[in-house]
Amino acid sequence: MTTDQTPAEPGKPTDDTSSGPRSPEEGKRDTTPAREPGEGPAGRPAQRSGDGPGEGAGDGPEDGGESAEAAAAPQPSTGRQRLVNGLWPPRLTRAQLIVALLLFGLGLGLAIQVRSTNESSVLRGARQEDLVRILDELDNRTERLHEEKQRLEKQQTELENSSDQAEEARKQTAQKERQLAVLAGTVAAQGPGITMKIDASESAVESDMLLDAVQELRAAGAEAIQIGKVRVVASTYFSDVGGAVEIDGRKVTQPYVIKVIGKPEDLEPALNIPGGVVQSLEKEQATVSIERSEKIVVDALRSAKRPDYARSSSR
Repeated sequence: MTTDQTPAEPGKPTDDTSSGPRSPEEGKRDTTPAREPGEGPAGRPAQRSGDGPGEGAGDGPEDGGESAEAAAAPQPSTGRQRLVNGLWPPRLTRAQLIVALLLFGLGLGLAIQVRSTNESSVLRGARQEDLVRILDELDNRTERLHEEKQRLEKQQTELENSSDQAEEARKQTAQKERQLAVLAGTVAAQGPGITMKIDASESAVESDMLLDAVQELRAAGAEAIQIGKVRVVASTYFSDVGGAVEIDGRKVTQPYVIKVIGKPEDLEPALNIPGGVVQSLEKEQATVSIERSEKIVVDALRSAKRPDYARSSSR
């Protein structure tokens, strides 16, 4: 026999009137009233996260501990921070120190090489025609030295093979004396050569420029040089006095005329080499002209001075 059961109202305990014995567990009734959706314990409405302080999700003690641990955990570093941490403080090993020293030595060597290369920048930037001219000048100097060597060897052979060595020695001595007289400026000389004329404004050409020209001409094989009325010899000196140039104490006026006896084919190219005498004078706004001639007369003389202490060792 069954009894009609009506549905239990929400929140009210249900009374099971079905017949039959019940187990102790079954006999226990749930005294907790049923909750409606959206109600909290004891029928109070449930609060959502953020409805009140300390009552939302994650506001319990366990949630607070997890938040503290998350805050204490190290944050991921960026690439820049990792680079800074790797470079500072520096940690040097022996291998790194040796490599650094080797790189320093290599850099120093390269710097020295670049500096020495820059010193020859004049030739590096020269034209092909200028380089050919410089090479010809070097070849001419080598040829002159070779001819001088052959001449001295010939004199030695003649002196050794002569039947009258004393007479041969006197002849060679007289020839050498004439050559030395020309170099000393005690006698006049003539021969092929060039005439160099320098015209510039006042004080534009200084004594060191004329000295450079003389040195270059001597290196090119000049045998006799005269500037104005002054004979240039081994003991000649140049000086600047009152805006003018003095040679051996004698004032030389412009235009400077330099007469040179020697091989014209060697003298003129030596003055016109890139960065040489002519270019240096033209940078000072000087006008330079060079003229070749088959007969140059050098007639300015110097008095022969007898040395005070030196005597010939042949006596």
